[in-house]
Amino acid sequence: MTDPAYLRLGLPPTASPLAVVRAAVRALRPDSRAARSFQTARKRLSRQMLCAHAARKAADDTPTG
Repeated sequence: MTDPAYLRLGLPPTASPLAVVRAAVRALRPDSRAARSFQTARKRLSRQMLCAHAARKAADDTPTG
C-alpha cells in the first residue's frame, strides 16, 4: 500500500529521488520548513517519501509476462 502523503505529491514513478525530496519539502507549510525543532520530523518525512517512491518504482518495474 502506498503512503497517501506520497500520492498527494503527484510524482511519476520515473521521478528522481531528488525530485521526490524537493516535492516533499515544498508540500510542507513554510513555518514547518523554517522551524529548527522540526528537523528530525522533516528527515523522517523525506525518508518515508523515498521509501514509498522506491516501492512504487519497484512495483512498476516488475515484468508482467
